[in-house]
Amino acid sequence: MSDTGKFEVVARCGHARAGLLHTAHGVVETPVFMPVGTVGSVKALAPDDLDAAGAQVILGNTYHLYLRPGDELVARRGGLHRFMRWDRPILTDSGGFQAFSLGSLNRMKKDGVEFRSHIDGSRHMFTPEKVIGIQRNLGSDIMMPLDVCLGYGASPDEALAAVRRTTEWAGRCREAYPAGAGGGLLFGIVQGCTYPDLRRESARQLMDIGFEGYSIGGLAVGEPKHMMMENLRALDPVLPQEKPRYLMGVGTPLDILHAIESGVDMFDCVLPTRNARNGTLYTSQGKINIKRREYAEDDGPLDPRCGCYTCRTFSRAYLRHLFVSRELLAFRLNSLHNITYFLDMARAARRAVIEGRYAAFKAAYEAAYPEEDLLFDAPVEQGA
Repeated sequence: MSDTGKFEVVARCGHARAGLLHTAHGVVETPVFMPVGTVGSVKALAPDDLDAAGAQVILGNTYHLYLRPGDELVARRGGLHRFMRWDRPILTDSGGFQAFSLGSLNRMKKDGVEFRSHIDGSRHMFTPEKVIGIQRNLGSDIMMPLDVCLGYGASPDEALAAVRRTTEWAGRCREAYPAGAGGGLLFGIVQGCTYPDLRRESARQLMDIGFEGYSIGGLAVGEPKHMMMENLRALDPVLPQEKPRYLMGVGTPLDILHAIESGVDMFDCVLPTRNARNGTLYTSQGKINIKRREYAEDDGPLDPRCGCYTCRTFSRAYLRHLFVSRELLAFRLNSLHNITYFLDMARAARRAVIEGRYAAFKAAYEAAYPEEDLLFDAPVEQGA
């Protein structure tokens, strides 16, 4: 009997967990960071770069892959794994976040979202059933249902309406892809803005439907850090302990480490590669901006504690030269380092959980990023 969909918690340290998620393309060790490959490519990196960095899962974008090259074309090529030559798990989102982030181009309807393409203006209707069909064509290992994401500041009534529609659409997605229907896993998406009571209610409604895992959407969209953490803590005792938890679109190193401390297992974010292309690099000594003049004659490695190709091979002086000269190699070397940093951090967090020293582990990162940690120091608001 296949173990696909099985999730085992193998160790705990407080609320932090180390787990094993079985998928059709391999077992994923959690906590895990997932590089974002929006259109079937992690920007500036090839699959062998990701393999060398130790990536376990990459994320693809349903909306963007639907527009180009088209999910049916990908299906004719044997699915996204074969098309992009990646033989490990792939997670795909549903387009719900694009309905929010590209809101000026879209119209929310009872049965789904009408998108106006940002490429050519053509109109496309995404229903819950269509979203499942697209992801099945892509051959996703982990699929997301269509959901309603709202930004920070939405009223309780708006948030409640979004939760209700998210639940309705999640049910339709589950009907379109019943548990055990194929090799893919379907995660429910918890919504509720920054209202812990609505978050808990959304989770319960999704649990009544039943999913292989639970995603947490609609956070890191402008709210203060302490409100994000308050909502994660509110969900920890509600979500089933035997299912994986995925915090969508998060985030900075301390975002991830604080969320792990609240029982979250899976993360993705464009931050490592986007910041790499802007010259902001993450190191064991904190963030650095490689274009600063102080690095012009610095012959040391970018991060002496990092074993990636960039840090093993090149000096800060050379990396600065590439960046200020606008050489394309800067994108690859910077991206490879940042992705490696995030992947190494998740692996080290897992070891710290297993060895029962997670608090001390997190404290070391807080010391490297003191300016970021201040954002978590605000008092937690009650009764939101």
